[in-house]
Amino acid sequence: MSVTTPIPSRILPLLLLLSALPSSVTCCYTSIFSFGDSLTDTGNLRFIYPPQVPNCLLPPYGETHFHHPTGRCSDGRLILDFIAEAVGIPYVKPYLALKNGEVKGGDIGKGVNFAVGGATAIEGSFYEEKGFAVSVTANYSLRVQLGWFKELLPSLCNSSSLLSCKNVLHSSLFIVGEIGGNDYGYPLSKTKAFEEPRTYIPQVISVISSVIEELIDLEAVTLIVPGSLPLGCNPAYLTRFATVDEEEYDEGGCLIWLNQFFEYHNEQLQIEINRLRGLYPHTNIIYADYFNAALRFYRSPEQFGFGENVVKVCCGGGGPYNYNETAMCGSSGVIPCHDPSQYVSWDGYHLTEAAHRWITKGLINGPYTNPKFIVSCVTAETFGDFNNYAKK
Repeated sequence: MSVTTPIPSRILPLLLLLSALPSSVTCCYTSIFSFGDSLTDTGNLRFIYPPQVPNCLLPPYGETHFHHPTGRCSDGRLILDFIAEAVGIPYVKPYLALKNGEVKGGDIGKGVNFAVGGATAIEGSFYEEKGFAVSVTANYSLRVQLGWFKELLPSLCNSSSLLSCKNVLHSSLFIVGEIGGNDYGYPLSKTKAFEEPRTYIPQVISVISSVIEELIDLEAVTLIVPGSLPLGCNPAYLTRFATVDEEEYDEGGCLIWLNQFFEYHNEQLQIEINRLRGLYPHTNIIYADYFNAALRFYRSPEQFGFGENVVKVCCGGGGPYNYNETAMCGSSGVIPCHDPSQYVSWDGYHLTEAAHRWITKGLINGPYTNPKFIVSCVTAETFGDFNNYAKK
């Protein structure tokens, strides 16, 4: 006599939601392809800077999980890494590691990461023409990253067959962003005048939208498009725009005007995503609300295990926010905090692994994606482990 194993009660709602999905949407992903900046870069930065070494490639970066620098601008794993873990895919290899022979072609079947730390949505030449001192990483804009993907596509498909390529792309998860923070960083490096950075938003959104459309034209079906983080809580910006006017800060110590700016970016991005959904009803374009997923940390830090000084930096060189542009994390003599899991900010610009873990949990478990990010290939064991990530 056969015995039926009961389904755990916490998995039943997930299965019910899956049954309502359109058949065109794939929920068990075979690979991940990601684009963006340092919030997503898992090592491309390593191949861009020699002989100069950016701080993200120096200790103590990577100390929490990998125990050595990997090119990730954090003490450990990124949101992309946690998403990969949740869907049972190995950490996504950086494209330039493949290009430089560090990763073999056979290792890319589970996905490739094209994100570059410091990358912009708009081409770097746009900022050079406006007189900004442009980082070399601005040469690796979102459209350049898309070009890399197109170059690699025949190898990824492993065949010249159109059907083969379609199968690869239909079963893949595409993560487009977060991107735009560095675009706004250029004007914000010179002024807090609200209107100047705001004029860049339509162009940034336009680039993101065009890349999404090109991916869809290539047969991408499921795309996650993250919005911006609440960078008004960013210790680097809090240091740059420090003021004695208490009315400029919210209850969490974040700059109200700057968070309003990034909220506006996110609103415009969602309007564009809704337009694209109407044009491409066969796709699943998921907005990932990084802003509100992270804003919780500053409103109720104790709920997430963060200390009282939630806007302070773990690895920094002193000052009110422990952020000093002349003594950045990775510089000689700069010592990280004892326990990064009690901090949101790792180095003033980038988040800790603990913050990335909590954000990802909010994406997987809800409610910080629209529509809900449903993953059929998450087993009961994996799903349970993910719920316990924040306790590790």
